[in-house]
Amino acid sequence: MPKRGKKYLESIKKVDAEARYNFDEGVKSSIDLSYAKFDESVDIAVRLGVDPRHADQMVRGTVVLPNGIGRDVKVLVFAKGEKEKEALDAGADFVGNDDMAEKIKGGWFGFDKAVATPDMMGSVGKIGRILGPRGLMPNAKTGTVTFDVAKAVKELKAGKIDFRVEKTGIVHATVGKVSFGVEKLVQNIAAFIETILRLKPASSKGTYIKGIVISTTMGPGIKVDTANIKDLFK
Repeated sequence: MPKRGKKYLESIKKVDAEARYNFDEGVKSSIDLSYAKFDESVDIAVRLGVDPRHADQMVRGTVVLPNGIGRDVKVLVFAKGEKEKEALDAGADFVGNDDMAEKIKGGWFGFDKAVATPDMMGSVGKIGRILGPRGLMPNAKTGTVTFDVAKAVKELKAGKIDFRVEKTGIVHATVGKVSFGVEKLVQNIAAFIETILRLKPASSKGTYIKGIVISTTMGPGIKVDTANIKDLFK
């Protein structure tokens, strides 16, 4: 078990391990317990009643958070011709084709997300073993393999995140920064949870959302009462 710092141990003493908070209280508690000198990210972990070993229970999707994620997302677009200009006009930070693939082969990773037009996937596929493990591979399921590069770039810049349930049945996502405050963070959480609910597999039986924990980068987890989910959408 990793050794915890003094500030973390002090903050966790203030958390009632048995308590289940509503979303406003949970977010406020996470913010109040943040102690780092930097603007910590706020994360959410949702435990689902699914078995990811079965393809029909794999929960995966994307959502544009209404208030963004609190940082500038560097977007690389693999495209040719007029699509290069379209990407740049939409705000892409880097645009290219085979030249960018060669740059990545050389060890460059100065971007957070990658978009590719379908006709570029032959070149991008050659560096899939490099991009894949880093979560940077464009994927049609997340809307990052498309000819509508302007839309893809704008969504990523606006705070679009993608998520996928892990083997343990848990979905993790970053929903903003401590500096956002309670209201904006709860709005982002609502958008995320709404998407999770919409993606419920037909084969999932019993309780779908079994647990929710909110935490900051350095802080302890705050458990949220899943019975309060309906209050998010009022």
